[in-house]
Amino acid sequence: MKFPAVPQVSCLSFPLRAALLAVLAWAAPCLALTLHVGPDGNDAWSGTLDAPNAAKTDGCFATLGRARNEIRKLRKTQGLPAGGIVVEIRGGVYPQTANLLLEPEDSGTESAPIVWQARAGEEVRITGGVEVTGFKPVTDPEVLKRIDEAARPQVLQADLNALGVKKLGSAVGPDDENHDRLELFFQDKVMTLARWPNHGSALIKDVDDDQAETAPGGLRVSKAGRIVYEGDRPSRWVHEKDGWLHGCWYWEWNDARQPIESIDAGRHVITIAPPYPAKGYRQGQHYHAFNLLPELDSPGEWYHDRDSGILYFWPPAPLSQGKAIISVAPTLLFMHDLAHVSFRGLIFEACQGTALHLKNVEHVQIIGCTVRNAGRWGIDVRGQNCRIAGCDLSELGYGGIHLTGGDRKTLTPGHLVIDNNHIHHYSRWKRMTKPALKINGVGNVASHNLIDNAPHQALWWTGNDHRIEFNEIHSVCYEANDGGAIYAGEDWTERGTVIRHNYLHHLSGLNRGGCLAVYLDDMNSGTEITGNVFYKIENSAQAMKAAVSTCGRDCTITNNVFVDCQPAVEVSTRGQVWFDRLKAKLDQMPYKSELWAGRYPRLVTILEDEPMLPKGHLIARNICVGGVWSSLANVAKPLVTFENNLVDEDPHFMNATQGDFRIKEDSPAWKLGFKPIPLEKTGPYPSPERASWPIKHTVRPAMVSGRE
Repeated sequence: MKFPAVPQVSCLSFPLRAALLAVLAWAAPCLALTLHVGPDGNDAWSGTLDAPNAAKTDGCFATLGRARNEIRKLRKTQGLPAGGIVVEIRGGVYPQTANLLLEPEDSGTESAPIVWQARAGEEVRITGGVEVTGFKPVTDPEVLKRIDEAARPQVLQADLNALGVKKLGSAVGPDDENHDRLELFFQDKVMTLARWPNHGSALIKDVDDDQAETAPGGLRVSKAGRIVYEGDRPSRWVHEKDGWLHGCWYWEWNDARQPIESIDAGRHVITIAPPYPAKGYRQGQHYHAFNLLPELDSPGEWYHDRDSGILYFWPPAPLSQGKAIISVAPTLLFMHDLAHVSFRGLIFEACQGTALHLKNVEHVQIIGCTVRNAGRWGIDVRGQNCRIAGCDLSELGYGGIHLTGGDRKTLTPGHLVIDNNHIHHYSRWKRMTKPALKINGVGNVASHNLIDNAPHQALWWTGNDHRIEFNEIHSVCYEANDGGAIYAGEDWTERGTVIRHNYLHHLSGLNRGGCLAVYLDDMNSGTEITGNVFYKIENSAQAMKAAVSTCGRDCTITNNVFVDCQPAVEVSTRGQVWFDRLKAKLDQMPYKSELWAGRYPRLVTILEDEPMLPKGHLIARNICVGGVWSSLANVAKPLVTFENNLVDEDPHFMNATQGDFRIKEDSPAWKLGFKPIPLEKTGPYPSPERASWPIKHTVRPAMVSGRE
């Protein structure tokens, strides 16, 4: 595969997408029974015909729930037919104000699976949203006073009480899985809750606290909850009743939203309502204000008055060119304790919480689906032998796919496979620590995924023996410092994971600081990093964060290509203060058992071998061109083995200016034992299972002016 320096690929047209979906009929085995669902159907009909007959007694069901109930009935009365059941869903929009619940009785079997799929060539949208109608100009003089003068002619209002929805949710909601946060979408895009500044962020000028402490760099830190702002803009919010602030108040990798308690416009002080973050508020940190009607001053912004039920909106285009949708459903699909079920070629969109919940499931597949505009995670999978492949996930409030499978104490693999997906523009609500892929357990695989354009991590794993391979990652961590695109940490026992044949490029933290490609944090151990390409991992000299950083034990960094990385490899002694925490996690695992000792022999005697020192690392047969090769703590230098690395010598790339980092036959790297990297296999690949092809993605310029 040839990697352009700035990938920019055109989107899939709908006809081509329809053609690919037509192939989806294909993949399901030859099934004995097909049930039909259509927007013009009737739940009183049989569901066995594609369209209603003249007598109006047979034809499509109208709802997914009716199809589920028919499957339950068939199971009880005659059992599943040989070959199973396909639920074929005709093109249209299917409102799901309550989730579709699938339980053990909705399972298929290995020989008789249940397949829910879009009809070939048709677009099926399962939505948790409700259309907002009845927009009209704002006429209330008291409300108009609160709106920016230039915005008044543009802002419209609608009464959400007229929608007949019992619970709309708040504009902010709790920061957990209680699903109580209203969002607005227009033209299938998430709209912006009225905020200031409209782009980037403000800085804490100072803290209002005589007892403030001094942090490194001379910056003041306070736990009193009073921050000093610059300029006069917040004076407009003094009488607003439900304003909030969002910021990374101390660390650049930990964000929180907190309500405004009061504003002293004379002293330029905002008092934040408790509870306060443990580390307090640090001078110079970034934040923005939101949920403020006076800040509804640009196209695409909105505000919901929870007391009156009125929604205020400045449409970015005429309302005739799209629909305004508010999210209502907590989730769209919830399944538990079932097996042998798959969903293919569907669009899931517009819910307040996680779109698809899969709990304690086996042999479940989500194939070629689009998941977008969810308030929290796209897909949450807990189970074994499941597969998510060919999906597009975007505009997610939290991360993309959260999966847990396998048993750590017995090292039993979960066999969860996440393959050939495109996950982008996620973490739009919880900006930090919500990656595209969160992998827990044992023996799971993330392969051939494209992950891009997100404020923090791409992939975070815990557990053992995972494979992270053939993925392309770029333009992530752009709002964070001390962050890693691929991240793990704080456990000696989480060993055996292999990170191989990935392409990570154009990574830069906030203000070009502290972004790593692979970050083995705080004593992560026993990880293998081999055969990857790292290109333009940009960090400031002050940050001293590398393309690959480790501080634990027994990691191997071999056969990788580093181009323009600042620096390429770091071995540090950070994490040494965590002994008690690490020891507690060690004691939870049977690490001296025959099984564990056979798998991880170096772990058995770790407590007798200076456990807090970075021993056992091998860094060998790597290529480093441009940038800086390594950064090693003084204590680490005699403990790390370096062998046969090609540093600052021309490796004879095929075409570096075009991003082709394969090496030619005459490269001096071959004599050092370098092995070919299968670059042509890295990243997503065309497949009838893909929701779209080709894939559109663009490298994001480094952010140097604060958070969005």
